[in-house]
Amino acid sequence: MSLILGIESSCDETAAAVVRDGYEVLSSAVASQIAKHAAHGGVVPELAAREHLTALNPLLEEALRTAGVTMQEVDAVAVTQGPGLIPALLVGLNFAKGLALGYGKPLIAVNHFIAHIYAAFLESGHGVLENPESYPLLALVVSGGHTSLLLIAANGEARQLGCTLDDAAGEALDKAAKLLGLGYPGGPVMQKTAEGGDAGRFEFPRPLTGGAGKALAPEHRYDFSFSGVKTALLYHVRREAERNGGVFPESLLKDTVASYQEAVVDVLVRKTLQAARDFQVRGIVVSGGVACNAVLRERFRQQTPEGIRLHLAERRHCTDNAAMVAGCGWHFFRRGEFAGPDIDSFARLPQITRVPFV
Repeated sequence: MSLILGIESSCDETAAAVVRDGYEVLSSAVASQIAKHAAHGGVVPELAAREHLTALNPLLEEALRTAGVTMQEVDAVAVTQGPGLIPALLVGLNFAKGLALGYGKPLIAVNHFIAHIYAAFLESGHGVLENPESYPLLALVVSGGHTSLLLIAANGEARQLGCTLDDAAGEALDKAAKLLGLGYPGGPVMQKTAEGGDAGRFEFPRPLTGGAGKALAPEHRYDFSFSGVKTALLYHVRREAERNGGVFPESLLKDTVASYQEAVVDVLVRKTLQAARDFQVRGIVVSGGVACNAVLRERFRQQTPEGIRLHLAERRHCTDNAAMVAGCGWHFFRRGEFAGPDIDSFARLPQITRVPFV
């Protein structure tokens, strides 16, 4: 039995968790900074770093207490190394280094993006990753910072099929919410506002799907772009406000948000299922903060073909958390692959050629 302590501080959630043997979540403590950043309409890196400094010690104590273990019983410390906001990452990384050094525990560096994929297998996915018949596996990671498709083979080799060329889906939702004066963060408030709205009333563009009257370039078959739909929303709001004498009725707002959300969801599902068909995958993983969206989850449940197993991350594991870091870190631990005290954080997602959990 192995106990891994996870530490997460890549953006605006501070988190600590204890996971047993890679899958069993004994505790998962998360402190959100939404209220702190809402006044700024987005995450301020320096503010996030200060909040991480304040929250980490109490969260560590909570995670250990809930799990019923002590630091002496923990076998290793896993921490998010990147990608993310450098000021925020450095706080968690240095905190984890101090814990590992102080208690004589191995240190494990985890890629935040890969941890999001692994989140879909926490608690209920034991045995899936070890089964060669689960592959090829296609992972859609969709969040405020990432919208990417990763193809994973049974030997652990991975290939990024596509990514966003501009805004990530979560960023497109956040910016739309800000434009409409709905608040921050955009994803949850957009979903709530869209409830009861007519998603077919307005036709927003579906970039890079070949539906704009010109052929889609082969190199962009699995790529995403959401800047165009965001710009279309801006012009739509101006036009409708002018038609309504500067007033934006509630019914118009609900239909607008529902139609905009539909465009984002449609592109995500359409691109993912196209890749699934092209590469004859056995399973589809959907994870990341935007994977909390009820419309997106239901659309994948409805449209994923028979013969392809859908792995939807539990909502509590979709947003940034340390359980996914600890769980992913366990796979490094069992192979004895540890990080040195001189490791540094990184902001951008590097090219991924392997995943540690296969």
